[in-house]
Amino acid sequence: MQPIRLGLLAGFVLGSAIPPALAAQRPTTPTRPGTVSQGDWPAAGRDLALTRYSPLDQVNARTIAQLRPVWTFSTGSLRAHEGGPLVVGATMLVHTPYPNQVFALDLSRPGAPIKWRYAAPLPPAPGGTSRAGSSPPAMPTGCCDVGSRGLAYHESGKVLVPLLSGELVALDAATGREIWRVRNSDWHSGATLAGAPLVARDLVIVGVSGAENGVRGHLTAYDALTGRQVWRGWSTGPDSEVLLDGPANPSYTSHQGRDLGVSSWGGTGWQAGGGTTSGWLSYDPVLNLVFHGTDQPAPGNPALRPGDNKWTSSILARDAATGKVRWALQLTPHDQWGYGGANESILADLVVRGNPVKALVHFDRNGFAYTIDRATGRLLLAEKYGPVNWAARVDQATAVPVIEPQYTAPTGAEPRTDICPGSIGTKFLQPAAFSPLTGLFYVPLNNLCMDLQLRPGASAPLVRMKAGPGRTRGRFIAWDAATATIAWENREPLAVAAGALATAGGLVFYGTMEGWLKAVDQRTGQELWKFKAPSGIVGNPIAFLGPDGRQYIAVLSGLGGWWGLGANGAFPDIGSVSQQGGTLLVFGL
Repeated sequence: MQPIRLGLLAGFVLGSAIPPALAAQRPTTPTRPGTVSQGDWPAAGRDLALTRYSPLDQVNARTIAQLRPVWTFSTGSLRAHEGGPLVVGATMLVHTPYPNQVFALDLSRPGAPIKWRYAAPLPPAPGGTSRAGSSPPAMPTGCCDVGSRGLAYHESGKVLVPLLSGELVALDAATGREIWRVRNSDWHSGATLAGAPLVARDLVIVGVSGAENGVRGHLTAYDALTGRQVWRGWSTGPDSEVLLDGPANPSYTSHQGRDLGVSSWGGTGWQAGGGTTSGWLSYDPVLNLVFHGTDQPAPGNPALRPGDNKWTSSILARDAATGKVRWALQLTPHDQWGYGGANESILADLVVRGNPVKALVHFDRNGFAYTIDRATGRLLLAEKYGPVNWAARVDQATAVPVIEPQYTAPTGAEPRTDICPGSIGTKFLQPAAFSPLTGLFYVPLNNLCMDLQLRPGASAPLVRMKAGPGRTRGRFIAWDAATATIAWENREPLAVAAGALATAGGLVFYGTMEGWLKAVDQRTGQELWKFKAPSGIVGNPIAFLGPDGRQYIAVLSGLGGWWGLGANGAFPDIGSVSQQGGTLLVFGL
């Protein structure tokens, strides 16, 4: 195997540097359109490439021992505190789980007091009656609690807020005033909105959740200024609705043919076929492509949906202006295990066999790490990054996994046991980070397998999770994409359900379900610092520069999600190590 050399993705950093001496004078909005200070964190992954890399270096291996909590903020909510805050200038924006709220905190004043608060209106009761004077309506919920994975910021001074009830809201960043609100999905049908939006120029792009309810997936672009819908591309169905012209991927025969989003289903199953778009979105402004994954097909019983079930459990590249599919790659055809492909795709410029390649790196739930030419959708590399036994390998010539028959879904009532990974995947939606200092990807992982059983006539299987090989249920790894090997690995007692943060200080931060926020050395994985939060961490740490010119680290603490709800038996002991909570913690030197 020829080595792959990683390079810095310079063209994808949203911000531009400002001298530290000017940091105290940083405005509350970018200094010029399209420019964000290197000290800000204006999007879910900080940059459009989803690297979750901060160029700040005041907190480093020499100073980390001095890192202390400097202030905290209670969100007033319990349940899953996923995602992370945004920082634009001297304002921090914090979101909560349902009922969704947004707080703007003034970083220029001691203790960061509240500038404004937005409380989303509660959805009406079924039948459209007002909630006032009537019984409370059923609460919108996804498969895995009522969390929200974050906000987005547009340079016109708008904060884009996804509401679990299926609406997308634009707020005035200065006042919290609602500017526009649009309905993206109907929660009564099981479709919710939990993923963080993506801002691509003057478009705000969002997906939808609810594959487990038979929701047909789509990705939608709205005009950031007015809320007008610009395009919608479906995950299943005819090419005209998927927004697909010509072959989905000319490199692979299994991806060629008309209307594969219909013919690969054997009937009309595609109409409620899942493939929702609940994960993170990345964007290449040079190619003008938005990259997104799709969730598992529905129903969960594979016998009820014969065929490859395109385009579920796939990665799609769409033209940002039109939504048209430039290429698609199905990672797990006829997904029998419920993996889905909605995990994030991190963009990096690589050199493969001496040739520069615009690459996409994707750590899929199915246990394989993919390196793909993001301009063409051609597979460059696919290797296991954790315990995997359902497939022996991914065939490089066809991009199709070579399945091990003894680990397929059962055809009768007898369960299949010890399938690895479990349906939650080797990695779920906890995002990885990439550091140009080392060329390594830092990946929070699960170490779980499962028993799978089908009940006669049931649409969904019974899933029982269990610890995977080894002594722990979690891992945190540094992945070397040049050799498709693990550079180092730290074992964790429970799954690492929080995202990773890499910084120019040579550190990687991540949280644990027990509530530890940890800092480790990027090159060795050696633990250098940790702090016990009041609740388990399933959110994503960020780094930012305060108005005082100092670097800070922030993270949301609040156990919930699939992890906090018992996780199909994977974490029966979670209540003994952490309780629910809702606290923002900010650390400084």
